Amino acid sequence: MPGPLHFDAHAALYDRGRPPYPDQLWTCLGSHGWLSPGGRVVELGAGSGLATRRLLAAGARVTAVEPGPALAGLLRERCPDASIILGTAEETGLDESAFDLAVIATAVHWLDLGLVLPKLHAALTPGGHLAVWRNAFGDPSVSLTPFRERVAQVVDRRPPGPPRSGPGELATAAWADALEAGGYFERVLVEEFAWAITLDRSQVRDLFTTFSDWSAAEADEVARSVDDLGGRVVEHYRTPLVVLRRTGHVPSAGNTF
Repeated sequence: MPGPLHFDAHAALYDRGRPPYPDQLWTCLGSHGWLSPGGRVVELGAGSGLATRRLLAAGARVTAVEPGPALAGLLRERCPDASIILGTAEETGLDESAFDLAVIATAVHWLDLGLVLPKLHAALTPGGHLAVWRNAFGDPSVSLTPFRERVAQVVDRRPPGPPRSGPGELATAAWADALEAGGYFERVLVEEFAWAITLDRSQVRDLFTTFSDWSAAEADEVARSVDDLGGRVVEHYRTPLVVLRRTGHVPSAGNTF
């Protein structure tokens, strides 16, 4: 599987093709007071600003960390009010007690949590929160659509490969366990939001090309299937959200993820 800089090679396409996060997620963050005007937010793996734009729109003061230079360039264009740091979450220095909220949107599976969790614990104020979410492309609770049948046919033809590291994208409880490991954070909310979006052929091709485990030929194949299915398809997605509170103590060195 390619590394996270796979996305930097497709920066413009990633910016164009990835769908937004659902409104229910932003309503949840705001209603609990985790995202509020004037709040200081650090976002890890910000990409081209898909989440950053909504954080800024909520009135937050945002520091966005992004390792890809092309994506960081787009991020500066899209979000001029954010403070942009070019670097990895693991290597970037963050000031102590500088933030009220840390955000990891569709990036946690790329991070070394053994390094990132203690860094975020130090960077957050007492009582600060960590919000982690991702868009899971495909909702297993919804009956298989003709388009999803085409997607499954492509995936089923692949030779066996190495398993993906970490929990699956909808193994939400397992991700919450991983984020609590080491004692730096304790969960306060675990929720999944169901939603749907309608996509045309070009949008499907753009989106699937951004997936790190899909080849260009595979993305072309599923895009062509959209024409067979009437020119537009409805995709059912889920967005798991895990919110954790910073613990009030510094765990011992032997108690890490």
